[in-house]
Amino acid sequence: MRIAFLTAPEGVEQVELTEPWQAAKDAGHEPVLVSTQSGEVQGFNHLDKADTFPVDEAVGDTSADSFGGLVLPGGVANPDFLRMDEKAVAFVRDFFEQGRPVAAICHAPWTLVEADVVRGRVVTSWPSLRTDLRNAGATWVDEQVKVCDHGDNVLITSRKPDDLKAFCETFLAEFAKAGG
Repeated sequence: MRIAFLTAPEGVEQVELTEPWQAAKDAGHEPVLVSTQSGEVQGFNHLDKADTFPVDEAVGDTSADSFGGLVLPGGVANPDFLRMDEKAVAFVRDFFEQGRPVAAICHAPWTLVEADVVRGRVVTSWPSLRTDLRNAGATWVDEQVKVCDHGDNVLITSRKPDDLKAFCETFLAEFAKAGG
Protein backbone atom coordinates (compact mmCIF):
# COMPACT_ATOMS: atom_id res chain seq x y z
CA MET A 1 0.00 0.00 0.00
CA ARG A 2 1.20 3.52 -0.78
CA ILE A 3 0.79 5.56 2.41
CA ALA A 4 0.92 9.36 2.36
CA PHE A 5 2.72 11.05 5.26
CA LEU A 6 1.59 14.68 5.15
CA THR A 7 3.73 17.34 6.82
CA ALA A 8 4.35 21.05 6.56
CA PRO A 9 7.81 22.21 5.39
CA GLU A 10 8.80 22.64 9.04
CA GLY A 11 7.51 21.86 12.50
CA VAL A 12 6.90 18.12 12.28
CA GLU A 13 7.86 16.18 15.40
CA GLN A 14 10.62 14.01 13.95
CA VAL A 15 9.94 10.83 15.92
CA GLU A 16 6.24 11.00 14.96
CA LEU A 17 7.33 10.95 11.31
CA THR A 18 10.24 8.51 11.44
CA GLU A 19 8.80 5.74 13.64
CA PRO A 20 5.50 5.33 11.73
CA TRP A 21 7.45 5.67 8.44
CA GLN A 22 9.82 2.86 9.42
CA ALA A 23 6.94 0.73 10.70
CA ALA A 24 5.17 1.15 7.35
CA LYS A 25 8.36 0.23 5.44
CA ASP A 26 9.01 -2.78 7.68
CA ALA A 27 5.45 -3.98 6.98
CA GLY A 28 6.09 -3.84 3.22
CA HIS A 29 4.26 -0.60 2.48
CA GLU A 30 5.52 2.35 0.46
CA PRO A 31 5.61 5.51 2.60
CA VAL A 32 5.51 8.74 0.58
CA LEU A 33 6.41 12.12 2.08
CA VAL A 34 3.89 14.71 0.92
CA SER A 35 4.24 18.39 1.82
CA THR A 36 2.89 21.76 0.81
CA GLN A 37 6.16 22.54 -1.00
CA SER A 38 8.76 20.50 -2.85
CA GLY A 39 12.28 20.24 -1.46
CA GLU A 40 12.77 19.15 2.13
CA VAL A 41 10.88 19.21 5.40
CA GLN A 42 12.58 20.20 8.63
CA GLY A 43 12.02 17.80 11.49
CA PHE A 44 11.99 18.95 15.10
CA ASN A 45 12.69 17.36 18.47
CA HIS A 46 10.02 19.36 20.30
CA LEU A 47 11.24 22.95 19.66
CA ASP A 48 14.77 22.14 18.46
CA LYS A 49 15.65 21.58 14.80
CA ALA A 50 16.51 17.99 13.97
CA ASP A 51 16.99 16.27 10.59
CA THR A 52 15.64 17.17 7.16
CA PHE A 53 13.74 14.79 4.90
CA PRO A 54 13.23 14.93 1.12
CA VAL A 55 9.69 15.59 -0.09
CA ASP A 56 8.44 12.96 -2.53
CA GLU A 57 5.32 14.77 -3.74
CA ALA A 58 3.80 18.22 -3.30
CA VAL A 59 0.22 18.24 -2.06
CA GLY A 60 -0.96 20.28 -5.07
CA ASP A 61 0.48 17.73 -7.49
CA THR A 62 -1.00 14.56 -6.00
CA SER A 63 -4.34 13.32 -4.70
CA ALA A 64 -5.82 10.90 -2.20
CA ASP A 65 -6.59 8.60 -5.15
CA SER A 66 -2.87 7.72 -5.28
CA PHE A 67 -2.76 6.34 -1.73
CA GLY A 68 -4.31 3.62 0.36
CA GLY A 69 -4.05 5.59 3.59
CA LEU A 70 -2.84 8.78 5.26
CA VAL A 71 -0.64 9.33 8.30
CA LEU A 72 -0.55 12.76 9.95
CA PRO A 73 2.47 13.18 12.25
CA GLY A 74 2.23 15.85 14.94
CA GLY A 75 4.48 18.54 16.25
CA VAL A 76 3.05 21.78 17.58
CA ALA A 77 3.74 23.92 14.48
CA ASN A 78 3.25 21.28 11.77
CA PRO A 79 -0.56 20.93 11.87
CA ASP A 80 -0.97 24.66 12.43
CA PHE A 81 0.88 25.32 9.14
CA LEU A 82 -1.09 22.58 7.36
CA ARG A 83 -4.46 23.91 8.47
CA MET A 84 -3.65 27.24 6.83
CA ASP A 85 -2.99 25.58 3.44
CA GLU A 86 -6.21 25.01 1.47
CA LYS A 87 -4.69 22.27 -0.69
CA ALA A 88 -3.43 20.37 2.35
CA VAL A 89 -6.83 20.61 4.04
CA ALA A 90 -8.59 19.45 0.85
CA PHE A 91 -6.10 16.56 0.53
CA VAL A 92 -6.96 15.40 4.07
CA ARG A 93 -10.70 15.81 3.51
CA ASP A 94 -10.48 13.68 0.34
CA PHE A 95 -9.27 10.66 2.33
CA PHE A 96 -12.40 10.85 4.44
CA GLU A 97 -14.70 11.39 1.46
CA GLN A 98 -13.14 8.40 -0.32
CA GLY A 99 -13.38 6.18 2.77
CA ARG A 100 -9.61 5.71 3.08
CA PRO A 101 -8.05 5.14 6.53
CA VAL A 102 -6.38 8.04 8.34
CA ALA A 103 -4.04 7.97 11.35
CA ALA A 104 -3.14 11.11 13.33
CA ILE A 105 -0.98 11.56 16.41
CA CYS A 106 -0.44 14.26 19.02
CA HIS A 107 -1.26 17.74 17.59
CA ALA A 108 -2.11 16.40 14.10
CA PRO A 109 -5.88 16.38 14.74
CA TRP A 110 -5.81 20.19 14.39
CA THR A 111 -5.65 19.57 10.65
CA LEU A 112 -8.66 17.24 10.97
CA VAL A 113 -10.58 20.02 12.74
CA GLU A 114 -9.84 22.39 9.86
CA ALA A 115 -10.96 19.76 7.34
CA ASP A 116 -14.24 19.44 9.29
CA VAL A 117 -13.99 15.65 9.49
CA VAL A 118 -14.18 14.94 13.24
CA ARG A 119 -17.88 15.65 13.82
CA GLY A 120 -19.41 12.53 15.38
CA ARG A 121 -16.03 10.81 15.72
CA VAL A 122 -14.33 9.54 18.90
CA VAL A 123 -10.70 10.66 19.03
CA THR A 124 -7.73 11.24 21.24
CA SER A 125 -4.88 13.74 20.90
CA TRP A 126 -2.40 15.81 22.85
CA PRO A 127 -4.54 17.05 25.79
CA SER A 128 -4.42 20.73 24.76
CA LEU A 129 -6.51 19.93 21.65
CA ARG A 130 -9.37 18.48 23.71
CA THR A 131 -11.52 21.63 23.62
CA ASP A 132 -10.88 22.27 19.90
CA LEU A 133 -11.90 18.72 19.05
CA ARG A 134 -15.01 18.87 21.23
CA ASN A 135 -15.98 22.22 19.68
CA ALA A 136 -15.59 20.61 16.24
CA GLY A 137 -18.10 17.91 17.21
CA ALA A 138 -15.81 15.06 18.27
CA THR A 139 -15.91 13.08 21.49
CA TRP A 140 -12.45 13.31 23.06
CA VAL A 141 -11.02 10.44 25.14
CA ASP A 142 -7.74 10.12 27.01
CA GLU A 143 -6.49 6.80 25.60
CA GLN A 144 -3.17 5.59 24.23
CA VAL A 145 -4.74 4.85 20.85
CA LYS A 146 -8.32 5.18 19.65
CA VAL A 147 -9.83 3.51 16.61
CA CYS A 148 -13.05 5.12 15.42
CA ASP A 149 -15.10 3.57 12.64
CA HIS A 150 -18.15 5.83 13.14
CA GLY A 151 -17.98 7.26 9.64
CA ASP A 152 -17.09 6.46 6.05
CA ASN A 153 -13.51 5.57 7.00
CA VAL A 154 -11.50 4.33 9.94
CA LEU A 155 -9.71 7.00 11.98
CA ILE A 156 -6.83 6.08 14.29
CA THR A 157 -5.57 8.66 16.79
CA SER A 158 -2.96 8.71 19.56
CA ARG A 159 -1.89 11.25 22.17
CA LYS A 160 1.90 11.60 22.15
CA PRO A 161 5.29 10.13 21.25
CA ASP A 162 5.11 7.71 24.20
CA ASP A 163 2.13 6.10 22.39
CA LEU A 164 4.04 5.49 19.14
CA LYS A 165 4.42 1.72 19.51
CA ALA A 166 0.68 1.23 19.97
CA PHE A 167 -0.09 3.85 17.30
CA CYS A 168 2.09 2.10 14.70
CA GLU A 169 0.79 -1.39 15.47
CA THR A 170 -2.80 -0.17 15.36
CA PHE A 171 -2.68 1.95 12.23
CA LEU A 172 -0.88 -0.84 10.33
CA ALA A 173 -3.51 -3.39 11.39
CA GLU A 174 -6.39 -1.05 10.52
CA PHE A 175 -4.86 -0.01 7.17
CA ALA A 176 -4.47 -3.70 6.29
CA LYS A 177 -8.16 -4.34 7.08
CA ALA A 178 -9.17 -1.37 4.93
CA GLY A 179 -7.58 -2.73 1.82
CA GLY A 180 -3.91 -3.27 2.41
